[in-house]
Amino acid sequence: MVIEIVILAMIAAFLGLRLYSVLGRRAEHEEEPIPTRFEQPDRQPGARPAPLQPSAGAQRPVELPGLGGLVEQAIRQIAAADRYFDVQAFLQGARGAYQTILEAFWRGDREELQMLCTPDVYASFAAAIAAREEAGEVLDNRLVRVEEVIVQSAALDGRMARIGVRFTADIAAVTRDRDGNVVAGSLDDAIESRDIWTFARSIDATGPDWLLEETDEA
Repeated sequence: MVIEIVILAMIAAFLGLRLYSVLGRRAEHEEEPIPTRFEQPDRQPGARPAPLQPSAGAQRPVELPGLGGLVEQAIRQIAAADRYFDVQAFLQGARGAYQTILEAFWRGDREELQMLCTPDVYASFAAAIAAREEAGEVLDNRLVRVEEVIVQSAALDGRMARIGVRFTADIAAVTRDRDGNVVAGSLDDAIESRDIWTFARSIDATGPDWLLEETDEA
């Protein structure tokens, strides 16, 4: 009788350990974080950022901290005419477009520039790239940081929306010759750059993209 009790106890202990092992592994598995549909995958190397575009969704109240007068009025007119427009999402897209366009110009990527600029601005970029290539010069620039992105101007001209954005950024600029020798600039010293870029979009356009229409120094 004692032997049977001992055997039954050993069996019960064995089954208990097996059950703990299975439940333990399941619990550990269930604690692993599961990505939700709101999490974006890591950007792949060489992937191109999405073009500057308005945010999709229902119209939200327009929040314009720091703006006033005619600029605020124009932004509200644009938001009223285009229910997908959101000024904060626009500024986030403008920041990305600023970096994308600068880097495309520095490496001489005409195709990228043509997608993001109006014909006149693209022609200016293309001419500068051609002159640089003829001289055998290569730009080895770095956008160190973008410190400020602010709406400078805005207008709704008929069905064409235009928004000027002031960018304050630190850029390390270097120009190299055909042999890779530095002929100007330094990557060790970043220079503050202030630019005003004007983006334009027809609110009746089938595509959502804003294009760079004008560039100026602030």
